[in-house]
Amino acid sequence: MNNKQLLKKQIHQKEAQIKQLHLHQSVNDACSGLYNTLILEKAILKKELENLEKNPLIEAVKRIIPRREKLICDYFKAE
Repeated sequence: MNNKQLLKKQIHQKEAQIKQLHLHQSVNDACSGLYNTLILEKAILKKELENLEKNPLIEAVKRIIPRREKLICDYFKAE
């Protein structure tokens, strides 16, 4: 099993745990804390999966080519 499949499996497990705790989060402070922790862990796993899916060559080109930030005054230039 490769890293992407492992991360997807872990994300699905976190989602199942979140669904189970969703009903009990308002009843108990411990459940609420665990629920919040699971949400953060799921977000971290999703970010790791997103980083694995990025093409390293395209990301290197993006870092080399400077991007000009669009300023609000650019929209009001007199032509």
